[in-house]
Amino acid sequence: MISVCFPFGSILIRAVVLTVKTIEASAFDNESGSKLKRSVAFTPGLTSNNRRGNKLGTVDMNGSTRRDFLAIGATALSFAGAKRLLAAAIGDSPFHIAVINDEISEDLDHACHVAANEFGLSWIELRGFWKKNILNLDDNELAEAKRILDKYKLQVTDIASPLFKVDWKGAPISKFSPKRDEFKASFGFDQQDEVLDRSVRLAKSFGTERIRCFDFWRLDNPAPYRAEINSTLRHAAEKLGKQNLLLVLENEMACNTATAPEAAKVLAAIQSPHFMLNWDPGNAAAAGEASPYPDGYALLPKERIGHCHVKSAVTEPNGKYKWAPVGQGVVDWVGQFRALKNDGYRLAVSLETHWRGAGTPEASTRISFAGMKECLQKAGALT
Repeated sequence: MISVCFPFGSILIRAVVLTVKTIEASAFDNESGSKLKRSVAFTPGLTSNNRRGNKLGTVDMNGSTRRDFLAIGATALSFAGAKRLLAAAIGDSPFHIAVINDEISEDLDHACHVAANEFGLSWIELRGFWKKNILNLDDNELAEAKRILDKYKLQVTDIASPLFKVDWKGAPISKFSPKRDEFKASFGFDQQDEVLDRSVRLAKSFGTERIRCFDFWRLDNPAPYRAEINSTLRHAAEKLGKQNLLLVLENEMACNTATAPEAAKVLAAIQSPHFMLNWDPGNAAAAGEASPYPDGYALLPKERIGHCHVKSAVTEPNGKYKWAPVGQGVVDWVGQFRALKNDGYRLAVSLETHWRGAGTPEASTRISFAGMKECLQKAGALT
């Protein structure tokens, strides 16, 4: 047990670091004045000074400990704010640690609650919610989404747009071309200008400068079309640059840039300050790259990495891949996080679990987030 003090407004709170599952606390809601009783799940935990000999892990709101808590309430922070402080005890990182919202839930409020109040995050990546792709939000839904983000004080890392995740017009239909909508996106090749314009609107509305894209469903032989594909990416990046925005290309196993060597080639071909890479070692592993880190990462121009997705995969005996929790599988996330930190990367590392081994997106993401935290700590990127 370690007792430490840290400032909370103008008051010092004594924290006792324990290994506990829950803290049950009663408090008075600042707005309604009604008494609340909440259970908070996290490790490590906080308790009061425990002068009354209560069971460790429980904050007794009676007597002197209750007065202590009410004194803290004088700082005008609600119980939700105090709970957020507890979650924030995960520590400091050079990265913007984030999670993609629908990897938790399509209920945006719930996803934001988990990200902010349970994971202790200040950043989130937006892809889709309320059974809609983010590009299909109407004005009322956009306003409500912004209200929810403000409620949880979450900043947006980027717009996880489906831009250019379609078949290249004039080429054979890709075997990766889905027979159903992916992440509720159903835009065709001829709608990509509209997708780009909608993505710009969203980026400005949510206060982010980054828009994620792909480079079309993977072809068996992309060589005849590569120059035109690059031209399309370059044109989109320059269009965004005029509005102080950035285009970040995700390496995706089902698209024409899947691995680090392929990403390095595209970055070399498109020398635009408005065009960067969304480096996804898990996708590279799923595409068959044996060593996304360190070998794949070594090929990438570090100053062109503008975003990073966090997931992992394992290879099955038949040679196919399947997703795995972060901290397991072929991706050396401890080494990757350490290298990103040492190379001066100071942008987002965003959890995109994909693995569903725990039964639901939320349960699986919770497990992967725990693995991600452990890898960050081992890498010296979370203290």
